[in-house]
Amino acid sequence: MGSVWEVWWCYDGWHSVADELERMLPPEYVLKRMDPSIPLHEQVQNAHVLIPTTGTVDKQAIDASPNLRLIAQPASGYCNIDVAAARARGIPITLAPGYNSQAVAEVALCMMLMLARRVDEARAAFQARLIGEPVGSTLHGKVLGIVGLGRVGKCLATAAKALGMEVMGTDSKSSREDLTSLLKRSHVVSLHVPLTSTTQGLIGAAELALMRPGAILINCARGPVVDKQALIEALEQGRLGGVGLDVHWVEPADPAESLYSHPRVLALPHLGSVSQEVYQSFASVLFENITRVREGRELLHPL
Repeated sequence: MGSVWEVWWCYDGWHSVADELERMLPPEYVLKRMDPSIPLHEQVQNAHVLIPTTGTVDKQAIDASPNLRLIAQPASGYCNIDVAAARARGIPITLAPGYNSQAVAEVALCMMLMLARRVDEARAAFQARLIGEPVGSTLHGKVLGIVGLGRVGKCLATAAKALGMEVMGTDSKSSREDLTSLLKRSHVVSLHVPLTSTTQGLIGAAELALMRPGAILINCARGPVVDKQALIEALEQGRLGGVGLDVHWVEPADPAESLYSHPRVLALPHLGSVSQEVYQSFASVLFENITRVREGRELLHPL
């Protein structure tokens, strides 16, 4: 059987994926889950594989693992991984791009529909035995602006067009003028960009001011893509018709924050990837790369 490899789950969350991976791994691997009360670098001295998910895998953690052979990220984002430190050690990083595209697009569409039809208020109206209110809006005939026409953005565009929406989009090659036009015209703006130095704070006070009065903003990208204080001020001034947040500035988010109690905010606990199908795919690609690196075979989706 050979020596046992330690595979470390580096975040206290997404445990259903970890459970599925644990069922798949043969006896020569042991899956260990980090204790969030102890710094990661103090736990992973014998790690062969680090799985970051939402957790931070920094230089200290990488350097603390002399046996490290792989950093396997079950997502397309890797802003929480010190790539330079991994490359300095010759440690490969693998991703899982595209496996959750349809699922994330469905969550974005779900939030669009819930906010447009004012579902939270409708549930309160049901409890009050009211008929005929609240009065929402249909999406048919409206303009959807997708900031980030990658895999997720394209899936959302297909779904929105099927509902009769007009779709605009920007990508990494788009100009500032393209973004300005999108923000001015769109009834709904949905964010689907990676978090980089360029996209951090992409939607700030100036961008929110460009949006139509009563427009809906959806963020399924990363929390810091939106300037939090600017968003709060736009809500307080009544400029936005609704805000859907599936990603947050700190995760897990604090539900006691005033932002999340605002009546026009719909907050979800990072549900974009949370489906049986996606979790199975994530576990499968993790299993493949963990076993491939041990056997010296070509890795799937290397960074």
